[in-house]
Amino acid sequence: MHDAPSAKELIEAVKAFIDKTAAPQLTGHAAFHARVASNALATVLRELDIRPDAEAAEQARLESLLGVSGESVDSLNRRLCEEIRSGRMSLSTDGLLPHLKSTTIGQLSVDQPGYSGLRSAAR
Repeated sequence: MHDAPSAKELIEAVKAFIDKTAAPQLTGHAAFHARVASNALATVLRELDIRPDAEAAEQARLESLLGVSGESVDSLNRRLCEEIRSGRMSLSTDGLLPHLKSTTIGQLSVDQPGYSGLRSAAR
């Protein structure tokens, strides 16, 4: 039986401690580092929430674009880079631009959810 807090719950607890208890008592350089730590934990939480579905969608798009399956996302991305580098694929290739846009939106959703162009790009 698994009754311990999940990784997400532990990260949320540490982030809450930093944000609500530690950071308000800090000044200067220490306060800056507390904000950096809190932001890093927020990124990890978004990774846990968003990354699995985004990566599964990316893998499906890559498999469709490249006509292969059963490879990791990293391997598929290396193949895609080679196809683009060799000129066998370009922005005129059906599905490539929507794939690149969707992948970028997924990454921005994790890394920079406050990015001003994210909402308009997702449309």
